[in-house]
Amino acid sequence: MSQKLVNVTVDDIKVQVPEGTTILAAAKSAGVNIPTLCYLNLADFGCVNKTASCRVCVVEVEGRRNLAPSCATPVNEGMIVKTNTIKALNSRKIVLELLLSDHPKDCLVCQKSGECELQDLAHEFGIKEIAYEGKESTYRKDISKSIIRDMDKCIMCRRCETMCNEVQTVGALSGVNRGFDAVVAPAMEMDLNDSVCTYCGQCVAVCPTGALVERDATWDVLSALADPTKTVIVQTAPAVRVALGEEFGYAPGTSVTGKMVSSLRKLGFDRVFDTDFAADLTIMEEASELLDRLTRHLNGDTSVKLPILTSCCPAWVKFFEHNFNDLLDVPSTAKSPMQMFSAVAKNVFAKELNVDRKDLIVVSVMPCLAKKYEAGREEFSKDGDFDTDIVLSTRELARLIKQANINFNILKDEEFDNPLGESTGAGVIFGRTGGVIEAALRTAADWYTGKSLENIDYEAVRGFEGVRSADVKVGDLDLKIGIAHGLGEARKLLEEVREGKSMYHAIEIMACKGGCIGGGGQPYHHGNTSILRKRTEAIKIEDESKAIRKSHENPYIKKLYNEYFKEPMSHQAHELLHTKYFKKHKI
Repeated sequence: MSQKLVNVTVDDIKVQVPEGTTILAAAKSAGVNIPTLCYLNLADFGCVNKTASCRVCVVEVEGRRNLAPSCATPVNEGMIVKTNTIKALNSRKIVLELLLSDHPKDCLVCQKSGECELQDLAHEFGIKEIAYEGKESTYRKDISKSIIRDMDKCIMCRRCETMCNEVQTVGALSGVNRGFDAVVAPAMEMDLNDSVCTYCGQCVAVCPTGALVERDATWDVLSALADPTKTVIVQTAPAVRVALGEEFGYAPGTSVTGKMVSSLRKLGFDRVFDTDFAADLTIMEEASELLDRLTRHLNGDTSVKLPILTSCCPAWVKFFEHNFNDLLDVPSTAKSPMQMFSAVAKNVFAKELNVDRKDLIVVSVMPCLAKKYEAGREEFSKDGDFDTDIVLSTRELARLIKQANINFNILKDEEFDNPLGESTGAGVIFGRTGGVIEAALRTAADWYTGKSLENIDYEAVRGFEGVRSADVKVGDLDLKIGIAHGLGEARKLLEEVREGKSMYHAIEIMACKGGCIGGGGQPYHHGNTSILRKRTEAIKIEDESKAIRKSHENPYIKKLYNEYFKEPMSHQAHELLHTKYFKKHKI
């Protein structure tokens, strides 16, 4: 049944839109732009933030006495809307001036400067001075391992709350207190470190001001590079290379791998390595674990826990530890690629360099703010020395390159260093949803059948639906695979596992929409999933361009096992490449 259409006039432009459409959407269909601040269209994420709290988008509606918030007002038949009247423009300007009157004046040093939507609107409206003076609200600054909450800069748009509660279903943030004391905070105004926050960073990705930002580590890196007693190496995650270029004017989906490597060398790193190498290493362990559980299950071992869950995403691991800690024996025990790389670097590569592990600084460039938290987990350290020393987000790397006055656009392409820089197409696809399980299938299929299979593009596990299923044939096995990206979507699959209703043999989960390419540390995409799809396509092209596309065929991975680990799931492998999980509170 077709939806009823209504006729609306916006600034003398007549349009037909479905009944129930907001004035804001109707105006957009008419080619009329209405400024917004609190509004955020997250329809592809499963919701829309339309709290109508800022009142920047108000318009005049004929026959209505008061101005209407266009983001939350549905149209009706014959409605006549004026978006640019003196009354509407004046109201918007006053709203902005009031917001600025209760906002810190540190734009020059604010981390969000240049990306701040409040700043952009102030410029658009020509506001050059503060019209209203008075007491400003103040709140203590909350500094966690991954995220800084500076609520003095909060405009109560509630975008972060919508993302945290409705999209991710984490429930770490909500509006508390009233009036001048109102703030968005965790329960009982506790610190993020003490809350159920997963550090996925999606709240940071949608915050329109500097109220939520990543904890910057660029100067930590510069200090390490300046220390002559330290050997400083860097690893870069697969999703970084297909997004970093956006910070330098490249179109979304442009892969800048070679320029990224070149810029890191110019910054002074002693070695530039690829986390994709460790992704191949992860597959050696995770695919082995998958086959081991499957074969034991098929042989009647009732103690085997299925489905096996991927374990590469630290935000999803923390979400699991808080919300499903009765199922801690279900996920794979394989460490994430970042932590596998760092463990190998500190315990194997350091010896080859004849460097004490405490004098080897491992810097990781990641698309994910939860990686900062993951690096600080005690189980990833030895005698107080953490395997991963410093984590930079993609945005931080871009800032570092700019601070160093490196002209990124004219750099020549360079290659990663070996041996920890050689990778396969399977390592590259870790950066997008469905990639981890596809990489595992490429190796598991060869091992199970004893053949080098040519058809390695498992199209069935690809896609952009939040939750999807795939039936995959591996030899005589009929595998059912589940994939979820976004923690709210993951919850659906995990509830099925808890209730014993899961039909899957294996499940891949990534905390962010699109997977790592949509991570909380990537260049801001503002909910525009077309950008995420372009990054995904760039990952696909990188994979297809690789001479080797299966993890177990990586010659340097083979060499590492021959010389150190012997075989997947060995005692040595468990010592360095596997981890365990812990129960965390649910408050």
